[in-house]
Amino acid sequence: MGKMGFFSLALFVAFFAIFASPVLSRTFPLTSKAALLDVASTLSKTQDLFSLNSQNVLPSKHQVRHRHPPVSPDSSLIFELHPRLSVRGTSERDYGTLTLARLARDSARVKAIQTRLDLVSLDIKKADLTPLEVEFEEQKLEGPVISGTSQGSGEYFCRVGVGNRRLKLTWCSTPGVTSTGCNAHPARNVTSKRTLSSTRPSAAGITTRGCFVGAAGLIGLGGGPLSFPSQINASSFSYCLVDRDSDSASTLEFNSVPSPDAVTAPLVRNSKLDTFYYVDLTGISVAGELLPIPPSTFQLNDNGNGGVIVDSGTAVTRLQTEAYNSMRDAFKKGTKDLPSANDVALFDTCYDLSSRKSVEVPTVAFHFGNGKELSLPAKNYMIPVDSSGTFCFAFAPTSSSLGIIGNVQQQGTRVSYDLTNSLIGFSPNKC
Repeated sequence: MGKMGFFSLALFVAFFAIFASPVLSRTFPLTSKAALLDVASTLSKTQDLFSLNSQNVLPSKHQVRHRHPPVSPDSSLIFELHPRLSVRGTSERDYGTLTLARLARDSARVKAIQTRLDLVSLDIKKADLTPLEVEFEEQKLEGPVISGTSQGSGEYFCRVGVGNRRLKLTWCSTPGVTSTGCNAHPARNVTSKRTLSSTRPSAAGITTRGCFVGAAGLIGLGGGPLSFPSQINASSFSYCLVDRDSDSASTLEFNSVPSPDAVTAPLVRNSKLDTFYYVDLTGISVAGELLPIPPSTFQLNDNGNGGVIVDSGTAVTRLQTEAYNSMRDAFKKGTKDLPSANDVALFDTCYDLSSRKSVEVPTVAFHFGNGKELSLPAKNYMIPVDSSGTFCFAFAPTSSSLGIIGNVQQQGTRVSYDLTNSLIGFSPNKC
């Protein structure tokens, strides 16, 4: 009897080990808690970048990533999209200086967005503003000259034919106006050969406040009536942003077929301001654990405040302070074994990975109101800030009620905007 009982117990344990383990692994999969960051490969790119920059030309190969499934050439409009550095190069002497310049442009961009929303929340219209006229003595007037695209993207360029000209345009999701009022050098290698005409009044040249050297203007992708999608009556558009340090290119597409396996989320519109694309973000998880952040933190209010927008012009994702602190603390808890480094500009969570070839870091995922979640690759939230091995957690807090999902977190993902059904889709590795 004792032997029989022992046999039964052994059989039960074996059965449990065989059939229960897969269940446990599905409930708490390793991949939901840790992601691998390839430190060596990433640092190599930061060093190769300045080799590319010394040529100051577009790569000869034009490595364009084509999305899947293919789109119909009869219904879609496709532009080739290049990261800023592969088009213009940089005057910065090293990657650390380049990072600081990027973050300075990014801060200017975010400040412009926040100011615009502040005016809306206070019900202040453009007609209510009076230009400030101040006279200065010429010898005392000094200041930095910056590109007007500091308030736009400036990080990605596409080549577009306008009339009988081929222009190089910078692009951004906001502001919503497309303008071609700046001088530019002739551009070659225009991907799309389709010709468009419109009976709508053109916004060209009306709202240009500054142009990047060599750029003819902006392709505004915002939700307003003067944006490019509105001008061509597009039902959808999508883009994929390659790594900013890459010499590859991708595409900006209009009326293209969305990927069937995209992670979709509802698009929310602000009745006070139609320019921005809000996403129904309800939560964030770190290392597979949903953070204790009230969903109301991310909600858009009736007065036009709050909410989270998806913006291709902003680089670093900004989160409301409460949400950011919770996220940062959870991430630091999971990286306590990594050597820390000093803060860099707006980044307050940095690490010295100079002695590592690769590291495991906690996963990060966005959760949406329809129950779906978007997991980010480690390289989209642990980014190098120099070429010697300093990496920082690429999120930042904001005192504003507005959250922004920036382009660093979007890199390598095709982001599609279904304007007809008010959906936004994220398709990782589908450039």
